[in-house]
Amino acid sequence: MAAHSAVPVKRARDERLDVFRGLTMLIIFIAHLPENSWNAWIPARFGFSSGAELFVFCSGIASALAFGGVFTRRGLWLGTARIAHRIWQVYWAQIGLVFGLIGLAAGLDRALGLAEIARQFAPLLSDPERALFGLVTLTWQPDYLDILPMYLVILALVPVMMLARRLHAVLPFMITAGLYTAVWSIGLNLSGNPWNGAGWFLNPFAWQFIFFIGFFIGMKWLLVPRLSDRRLMMAATLFILISVPLSFWSILEHWPLAQATRDLLIPVSEKTDLHILRVLHFLALAYLVLSLIDPWRDRLDRGAGHLLILIGRQSLAAFLASVVLARLLGTIADMAGRGEAVVALLNLAGFALILATALVVGWFKRSPWTGPGRKPLAEPPSEPMMHASPTTRVREAS
Repeated sequence: MAAHSAVPVKRARDERLDVFRGLTMLIIFIAHLPENSWNAWIPARFGFSSGAELFVFCSGIASALAFGGVFTRRGLWLGTARIAHRIWQVYWAQIGLVFGLIGLAAGLDRALGLAEIARQFAPLLSDPERALFGLVTLTWQPDYLDILPMYLVILALVPVMMLARRLHAVLPFMITAGLYTAVWSIGLNLSGNPWNGAGWFLNPFAWQFIFFIGFFIGMKWLLVPRLSDRRLMMAATLFILISVPLSFWSILEHWPLAQATRDLLIPVSEKTDLHILRVLHFLALAYLVLSLIDPWRDRLDRGAGHLLILIGRQSLAAFLASVVLARLLGTIADMAGRGEAVVALLNLAGFALILATALVVGWFKRSPWTGPGRKPLAEPPSEPMMHASPTTRVREAS
């Protein structure tokens, strides 16, 4: 009995995390597909926050579940080694993604006579030496290729937080708040463009704030309020409703007062430096959505929810596929025209291909070749008869 009780019980997987990560992958695809009319109707158009907050928050929770246990069970050094291994993987995913897109652009230029290299990666032509150095050192991040570098820097902060927790329970919260404050007080950022000195579009020292909210929740260092509390739901709903006229493009275009109010409240760097209103909006929206779906939590793995779960469980591969598909299908849209039927077809095709990518990667991760092999086929009965005498063969055949 003592030996049996010592066996650790595997934590049940929270399907909500995979559902929302899968949903985020589809939103990212829509947002990255150039001139996509569906982009006008994604959740980001109705509030301060966007799919990026959902992606980073879910990554924080997932990192706590994936890496936090290594720190607590095996110690700081092995936990840090596990994080370093993940950083290594994500870094090469970023490099592979960038050079894959460069190769795709070059292929389109050669096959169709386009100028995608000049449009997407102009510095490669004008200043190739600095451009290549910037790509491999992450000091140059072409448009829409800045999410994984941000994630790398934030991952590197995980061991810092785990060490800080050993020193004092409050210290990790102080570090994440201090970094966020430094962004807005002294402009803390990293260099993201060697030609004009601009910082990273997604400032990792700002976006770590929402990542570690998720991480602290996943580690159970930060308690969440009880779901379906009426007062909290009403407060969250009110905040979300107030944000709609300050965010929805149709209202902003036709109501100058709403646009003026938004400009007064939210600076130009609101996404780069993760304005606090984006954080509050996301937390309010998350609380409200989680409260509303809580009664159906056990049914999330059915129908469309099951498909989102399949994508969410392979989020890195799905993200890489979504970025590549957005560029490729964007070129197809330019050639086929951007009528609503064509746009709808391309969006749905992108969804299907992202799902297919997740299924294929999931199949490979299961390593089907390592399981028990098939039972060998029986030897053909005719083979030993080749050495029998003619009389014996005639007798056995009869």
